Amino acid sequence: MRRRLKIGSLLAGVAMLFFSIAARGQAISPDALTHAYPDQITGRDDAGIIFRDGTRQNLSDGRTDKSFDEKLKNASLLDQLSLPYPKGALTQPPGPQDDPGRFRNAAFFDKMYGDCDKRETQKHLTDIPWFTGKVRVTTINGVAEKLRAVATEIDRLPQDIKRHAYPSAGAFNCRVVKDTGKRSMHAYGAAIDLNTAFSDYWLWRKGGYRNRIPYEIVEIFERHGFIWGGKWGHFDTMHFEYRPEFFDTPPGGEEKKQHND
Repeated sequence: MRRRLKIGSLLAGVAMLFFSIAARGQAISPDALTHAYPDQITGRDDAGIIFRDGTRQNLSDGRTDKSFDEKLKNASLLDQLSLPYPKGALTQPPGPQDDPGRFRNAAFFDKMYGDCDKRETQKHLTDIPWFTGKVRVTTINGVAEKLRAVATEIDRLPQDIKRHAYPSAGAFNCRVVKDTGKRSMHAYGAAIDLNTAFSDYWLWRKGGYRNRIPYEIVEIFERHGFIWGGKWGHFDTMHFEYRPEFFDTPPGGEEKKQHND
């Protein structure tokens, strides 16, 4: 009897693991990087991507046994693409390791946006209006213009919805992420935080996942290539960052099936 119970528990555990893996979906194709950043990347082969200045970066670092925490702290480009971003409004809270976009390869973003510690990023920053104030963001990859478009669309929403978007808690900030020690997307001027009065952050809130940002705002950001920290297990509901590779639509084609939920 005990043996049957143990076998049953084991099978249930395997089923739950399979469901968790299946729910996350397949990894994103590296082609998404060439589609998402055409001003920076000219193409790729099986081993790596090729930047427009002729330099290359390997897709893999040769490690296939990394833990979740290792990927957070030392992601390869393949690690960066390993968790697809869920489309549409959430129907349930994300799992503890559902963090699409938090695996970031620092060398890749340093190459595109510059190293803020060396004041390279700062050469490409500009101020744009954000409702009652301004935010400083990068012009690289058209981020500034995309955020202008986001603000225009949010401004058309009813006041009780759009008030969640401002005042901004900041955009460019040359800093690292607290739990990883790696550069934040804020350090590249490619992220923005919304109104902290309506925001929830996993390190602030001990009662589990909570979100108060209306999806009408999230949907506008997503249409312009920004992912939302509210879709992370390590949730950060005020946070949006420009990561168009997670919305990859190949030129002249429909979105690949492997990118769907």
